[in-house]
Amino acid sequence: MPGAAALPRDNGELVFDAPWQGRVLAMALAVVQQRGLDWDEFRRRLIAAIDADPERPYYESWTVALRDLIVDLGIVRSAEDLDEEDPGVQEGPEVRGEDRDRPPVEAAAHLGRQADPGDGDHDG
Repeated sequence: MPGAAALPRDNGELVFDAPWQGRVLAMALAVVQQRGLDWDEFRRRLIAAIDADPERPYYESWTVALRDLIVDLGIVRSAEDLDEEDPGVQEGPEVRGEDRDRPPVEAAAHLGRQADPGDGDHDG
């Protein structure tokens, strides 16, 4: 992703100042892959979020773009539905136990890989 929407890197590695930043990246990847979307569906929203408020911290723009995507997809009815106490939020699949303590990008790596349905291993 070139330009303003490019992921921050240091020596080729993704850079996060706080754990939530990696989580928002992983959630964006998961939504795009699980919904079978093209990455540009998210990227366009990220660029719009950055353009709307260029002074906003980078990963806060990711949060805005992800919120807009899941509202547009109908995963939630509105941004207000994102309150975890709100019954309007649709439940998603449980986080796999082995992914709970892994870095978000690593935990999301299995998304989009095809598992052999007969082997019971969903990591591919």
